[in-house]
Formats: sequence, structure tokens, C-alpha cells
Amino acid sequence: MREAWIIDAARTPRGIGKPEKGALSSIHPQRLLSTVLKTLAQRNGIDSKDIDDVVTGVNTQAGKQGLCLGRMAALDAGFAQTVPGVSLDRFCGSGLTALNFAAMGVVSGFQDLVFAGGVEMMSHTQTLKREFMLDSQNLDLRKRIPQPHQGICADMIATLEGITREALDRLGAESQRRAHEAIENGYFERSLVPVRDDKNELLLEREEYPRPQTTYDILAGLKPAFEPFFDRQIDEEGTTFGALIRSVYPDLEINYQHTAGTSSGVVDGAGAVVIASSDYANAHGMKPRARIRASVTVADDPVLMLNAPGPAAKKAVEQAGMSLKDIDLFEINEAFAVVPLKFMQDLDLDPETVNVNGGAIALGHPIGATGAILAGTLLDELERRDANVGLVTMCAAGGMAPAMIIERI
Repeated sequence: MREAWIIDAARTPRGIGKPEKGALSSIHPQRLLSTVLKTLAQRNGIDSKDIDDVVTGVNTQAGKQGLCLGRMAALDAGFAQTVPGVSLDRFCGSGLTALNFAAMGVVSGFQDLVFAGGVEMMSHTQTLKREFMLDSQNLDLRKRIPQPHQGICADMIATLEGITREALDRLGAESQRRAHEAIENGYFERSLVPVRDDKNELLLEREEYPRPQTTYDILAGLKPAFEPFFDRQIDEEGTTFGALIRSVYPDLEINYQHTAGTSSGVVDGAGAVVIASSDYANAHGMKPRARIRASVTVADDPVLMLNAPGPAAKKAVEQAGMSLKDIDLFEINEAFAVVPLKFMQDLDLDPETVNVNGGAIALGHPIGATGAILAGTLLDELERRDANVGLVTMCAAGGMAPAMIIERI
């Protein structure tokens, strides 16, 4: 049986996602991704003529991130003109979905060598006018299936599950502590690719977002962030997020608890993974780092929106013929602190196996890239610990979650 093998993974550091302030904000998103693609091809001795596709997750496909960024990044990387590229959008799950699609192509026998990953320049997306998002709304669908602001969803879930402000803040502080320890000990260095501008001047070689001085007491003193969104008008008819919520949860008194310190950071970044068939890898003398044992996507309640990672993990282990006890390490995107907390609670997981090097609360969440970045982070940590099996998953808007299980070779 053909297998999909991970040959290598790489990513950029994450820069603060503010226009003109973040270290990466001046670079074109095509160049940000091509930096990673070029590095992966060079250090693995890959002839780009053999690449069947460059599958790229990009959430906001507008402005500089439009016009099939995947193909443009492949050209910018100097790949052969015969290498195609594609951009896809599954909201926050875009980067991991790109890996899943690549694995499907390889296992099916239709492809042998695929570069898959993602990019998001949130410093750029902040400069875009919001009209294109409002114009995309299907008003009839919104009335039938309300989908509110994700930050309010996080507070709704915490309220419904009885998850306390203290628990959220302690997870946020622990994310910062673990990320700082990982950075100081060089745990991310294998995958990190420095980013340079067109003049070959260094822009960023280290994570820019973390705040290692953060403590639980500091987080406990922050004001909740999302209560003001409840009354925010979202269309010309005067509809608010609150009106959407009340149509489904008329009696729910939301306990607003998430703050900027317990929500994912706004950053720029890119990541990619080389996925090859076992036949191709063997024929070309490639040394694989891992095999992909499961590749799934599930959907759950689109109103609460953030609860699908648990069902995704369960489906992935079932597909792989495993149990959760077979998984050594878990990576789940810290979109909001409640997401990993509910994930661990529902699956009865040991917190010492989940996001062991911190997560998006400390490191940031470049939406289209995060899934690919987490897959590489997971693989690096499995190797560092000489562990075998890891699972990566993340929530995505619309109530979705992709998941993947990798096993070291």
C-alpha cells in the first residue's frame, strides 16, 4: 500500500501582524511563502520539475493574498515553470487542510511529490476594507444558521461548560512559559527559516510576538475583550452579533472572560511541508521523517463554532486504527484558551502532552499558515523526545476542524 511520507518541514518566524510595525509587514506574502518553499527544495536536494503541486492555505484571498498565491509563490521560489500551485480556504484550518489534500493526492496514486502549507500576512489583511467580507454574506443563511463573532463564541462555550476565568488565565500564562522555554532552548530551530527582504537584508530570524514576562497575575488583571462585539452592527439592516446569538440562545447570560492575553496573537507567517509517496522517496534516496497515518475533517455546530477539534481527533484515531492512548503528543491551535481546555476535558488528556511548547496565545496565529506550522512543530518535538505518534488539529470558522496523525519513521 502506498504511504504519504513527510520528508521535511519548515516555517518562518512569526512577526507581529501590524502594518508598518511588524518585522515582516513590508514583505510580499508570495515572497514570505517562497522563502520557505525554496529552503525546503534546496536542503532536500529536490528537483522542482518533479513537484506535482504546491497546495497553499490562505484565509483572506484578497489584495496581495489573492490571485492564486500558491502558484505565484512557486514561481517566486524559482521552481520550474511546470510546477502548478493552488490556494484554498478553510478559514483557520487552511494550512492543515493543504497538508491533508496533499496526503490524499499522494496516497491515491495521482501524485508523488507535493509541497503543502500556508501563509497569512495579517498585517496586510488589516489594511483591506471590510466591504468585501460584508458583501459575501448570505443573509438568508445567516438568519437560519447564525454564526457570531468567534470571540463571543469562545465566551459562550466557557459559560456553557462552566470553564472559569482562572482556568483560562492559567492556560494563557502556561502557554507563554512553555513558548519561552522552547525558544530559549532552541526547540524550534530545526524548522525556522530566516526571512530577508529584496535587498537580502535580514528582517526576522526569531519569534517576534511572545511576551515571556507575562504572568497569571498580569492576565487576571486584563479586561474581557469581546463584550463590546455583542452590540456591533454587522449589516445595513441593523443586525448585531447579539441578535444572532439571541435567536438561538435567548436566555444565555454570557460570562465574558477571554482577554487579549487568552486569545491567539495577530501575526504574519508561513510554513510548508514536503509530502512524498513512499515509492518516490525510495526511488530518490529520500529519508522520510514521518508517515501520515490519518487525515480527516469534521464539522460540528456552526453557531458555537469552536467545538469540532474533539470530534476530529476521535475520527482521526479511529481512521488510524488507534486509540487516544497511542498518541504521544497533541497540538491543538490555541485560537482561544477555551479551545484546548475543552479539548483536554472532553478527551480526558494529560495537559503535559498538549501544546508542550506553547501555542498561538504566546506565538501567534497566522491563520492560513498555522496548521502547517503546527505539523512541523509537532514533528520536531516528537524527534526531540524520541516519541512516535502525534496528532494535530484546530478549530475553524463554520464549526469545522481538520486533523492529522503522524507517526515517525
